Amino acid sequence: MATAHDDARGRPAAERALRPQARTTERREAVLKAAMNVFGARGYNKGALVEVAEQAGMTHAGVLHHFGSKEGLLVAMLKYRDGEEVAGVPARAQTEGPAFLQHLVDTVEENTRRRGVVQAYAVLSGESVTDGHPAHEYFQARLDVLREKIAGVLGEVTGNTDPDDLADSASALIAVMDGLQVQWLLNPDAVDMTRIVGRTLDETVARLRARASD
Repeated sequence: MATAHDDARGRPAAERALRPQARTTERREAVLKAAMNVFGARGYNKGALVEVAEQAGMTHAGVLHHFGSKEGLLVAMLKYRDGEEVAGVPARAQTEGPAFLQHLVDTVEENTRRRGVVQAYAVLSGESVTDGHPAHEYFQARLDVLREKIAGVLGEVTGNTDPDDLADSASALIAVMDGLQVQWLLNPDAVDMTRIVGRTLDETVARLRARASD
């Protein structure tokens, strides 16, 4: 009779090698999800790595082993939130084409339920402009990619082919979204981020279409 030990030995070496890698990926994703919970509930400064570790079912040292530092974990969490591949966790499907514009509005709506994550993003993005900040490259690359993507979709939707007009419009839209987050954090009752971003987007599309038809 074959035993469990015999069965394990009988599996291909490649399959046996993948199992520890899969477990590592699962552990890292558990840490990223726990970080979203902790930073979302308490903000970046008050969110403790010990609590992240407890929610992920590992030790504080284990979290540092996978992500290096609290700042490193936050940057990884931001990338994970954006659906990027990070720490061996596969990327999620990204919204492309005209649907991306509605996705922006939906993301703003979702962020109204994640105050801690929004707060952490606002603080870290502001700090990232200082020399040597560990999140500088992340935020720089994120803005470059986002600006290019928004400009491309705006051009597709409106028929406007002026690269400067599209790039300027994309930069202005990003500025509105990021600036509104700060206003909302300071006084959430005074600012309806979702409504304002939706209106700004509609006005931007209408203006670009009008210029395209001139």
